[in-house]
Amino acid sequence: MPRLRSPKRDKTRTKGRLQRCNGGAPFVGMTLDTLGPFPVTTKGNRYVLVLMDYFTKWPEAIPIPDQEASTVAEELVQSWISCYGVPMILHSDQGTNFNSALFTKLCELLGILKTRMTALHPESDGMVERFNRTILYHLSLFVSRNQTDWDTHLPLFLLAYRSAEHEVTGLTPAEMMFG
Repeated sequence: MPRLRSPKRDKTRTKGRLQRCNGGAPFVGMTLDTLGPFPVTTKGNRYVLVLMDYFTKWPEAIPIPDQEASTVAEELVQSWISCYGVPMILHSDQGTNFNSALFTKLCELLGILKTRMTALHPESDGMVERFNRTILYHLSLFVSRNQTDWDTHLPLFLLAYRSAEHEVTGLTPAEMMFG
């Protein structure tokens, strides 16, 4: 009697398909990331906290001196939540600042569902990664030779970005926000 053999299994792993995260409405879902370190500015900043709404593509880029959880949490509340309200979903990478006890507690207290992208796969949040590359490119065009003034160029960069048509929506982030 012949022996039954189990079929050979394909040992290559299949990757799950990336799924688009659309907030469905303004400020329901957002993503955040830190960019840097950059040369320390005359104002003492070394990083940029990047916040972006999935639905409107509205960005904020806030210069910060460090990427400690307390700094990030404070800026999230002061620069985003106080202006736009509490998001339902907050997506980030697996940085220690975003996964700290302080940040976790903040999200818990505010009723925010905190999600994380897959480790070592920044493409799982391509929107913010693309925006980060855009910031880097445009800042490189304007900063001074000693690179200590990059934070002063962020407001005008944001104005230009928010006023440009987004390829996904066909509208500017400002139009998505204000009509």
